[in-house]
Amino acid sequence: MAPRLTIWISGSASKLEAAMDYEFILVEKEDGVAFLTLNRPEKLNAMNRQLNRELQDAVKAMNADDDVGCIVLTGSGERAFSAGGDIHEQRERDREGDQGTREQQDQNRSRGTYDISSSLKPVIGMINGLAYGGAAVLSSSLDIRIGCGRSSFRFLAAAYGRINSTWTLPNQVGWPIAKELLFTGRVVEAEEAYRIGLLNHLVPADQMRAKTMEIGTAIANNRRESVMGIKELLLQHMGCNLEQQWANERDFTTNRVRGYNAEQAFPEFIARKGI
Repeated sequence: MAPRLTIWISGSASKLEAAMDYEFILVEKEDGVAFLTLNRPEKLNAMNRQLNRELQDAVKAMNADDDVGCIVLTGSGERAFSAGGDIHEQRERDREGDQGTREQQDQNRSRGTYDISSSLKPVIGMINGLAYGGAAVLSSSLDIRIGCGRSSFRFLAAAYGRINSTWTLPNQVGWPIAKELLFTGRVVEAEEAYRIGLLNHLVPADQMRAKTMEIGTAIANNRRESVMGIKELLLQHMGCNLEQQWANERDFTTNRVRGYNAEQAFPEFIARKGI
């Protein structure tokens, strides 16, 4: 089990005002930049319900923290930003047999991604490894992404009998490429991700932190009201606002195409793991 909470305080950062008891999120603040690290390295930082709740809470706390001007999301270890949703937990949830509960939990998780995407303060993804499934959705909802040679993405919903990323990915890479990646579910390696705009910067792995801090502190040192105002206006100026795009996707997947359960979506994984 991961440690309950680790908080590093460095540079000009100040102590968090409220005590935070996180099991799967590490929090670090430095020079106006808050790093939130997904911390389940033994599970490739797979996002279970607890991690999702903690991440949403941590982002909300950083938005309320006057010492923070920019938020960074990253993952523990060198292999993965996150492998996506926790399939073991999804299967257990399916075994409980409550379809309504499963759909409500799916919606809550999706809503959490929307809330992070619409964070008042800019959110940078430091994509230190693979970002598959739900982690690709999360990554594509962030404002800026910085990667290294280990970074890769895979939008797997169609392969799993589900639908997502229709409200995130086109805004990052444009319709033609978004369609290809969503229809095929293929792997997008680092060089291609940088070329198509899924990564803003591609740097050697040992330079990721420095590059992230360079951009993060530049944001944090600007007037907060201006930065947040720019982000709000950019979201408003899209042809259809972000929440409406999210709501359209939720309506479609709730009322027209219901997602597969874990047994249907991940048969090869389940057979391989013997669960």
